[in-house]
Amino acid sequence: MSDLGTVGLGLGWDELKVGDHFKTISRTVTETDLVNFINTTGMLEVLFTDAEYAKEHAPSGGRLVPGALVYCFAEGLLVQSTLQHTGLAFLEMSFQVKGPTFVGDTIHVEVEVLESRATSKSPDRGVIKTRNRILNQHRDELIIYEPVRLAASSRMKNA
Repeated sequence: MSDLGTVGLGLGWDELKVGDHFKTISRTVTETDLVNFINTTGMLEVLFTDAEYAKEHAPSGGRLVPGALVYCFAEGLLVQSTLQHTGLAFLEMSFQVKGPTFVGDTIHVEVEVLESRATSKSPDRGVIKTRNRILNQHRDELIIYEPVRLAASSRMKNA
């Protein structure tokens, strides 16, 4: 049998250059997502659990979604497209919520590479810093975060 390559592997730090831009696929946030997340995390805030209260107090009277859930979905979209076999560690990040997300919103992440360099200890590992903008279907900016990650090089992802 011939040696087959693996599809779906992430990007090595050395494949990302400062100034590179890309976006993920989209994902719609559902009522089930909201209920499962608040029950799993214990975020039983009335803005998320009481539809009548939300109608009165939430922006636009919609079913508000916790920013933590939106961030988790964004990370999931990135893991499945860019970090398989290359992501080694999440080191730090800055985080800003810019606007509300509602049940029914469809989100995606737009990424800009701000830094990509080898570590001082090993050229097979690198530090990547990106600016990640989570946008909804109207292109409203929901969250901006800038994670710093440790990643493997492209030659290590198939090792």
